[in-house]
Amino acid sequence: MAIKARIAEQTGEERRESERQDVALDAQVREMGAEGCEARIVNISENGFMAEVTGIEFEVGSRIWLLLPDRERASALVRWTAGDKLGAQFAEPIDTAQITGR
Repeated sequence: MAIKARIAEQTGEERRESERQDVALDAQVREMGAEGCEARIVNISENGFMAEVTGIEFEVGSRIWLLLPDRERASALVRWTAGDKLGAQFAEPIDTAQITGR
C-alpha cells in the first residue's frame, strides 16, 4: 500500500522549532469559512500540530482553525497531508502548558 503525501516547500528556517508533545486529544478542525470535521490531535507544540481527520480532505496551504475543548480557537496553515493525517503550523505560537491528553 502506497501513501500519497503532499508537502509544502520549506526552507531550513521553517522547520520545526519546538519539541512536540504526544497527545490524544479530541478536537475540531475547519477551513476558514467552511464547516469543520472531527479530529484527533496526535502531537502538538507551541508552533504546530499533527492531526488525524475524518470526513474532509484539506489542501496544503489551506488556512484552518483548530478548536480544542475549553480553549480559544487557533489559526494554522496546513503544511502537509498524508491520507487522513495533516500537519499544520500555527499562525501565532500557542501556550501548551495547560494541554494534557493521554
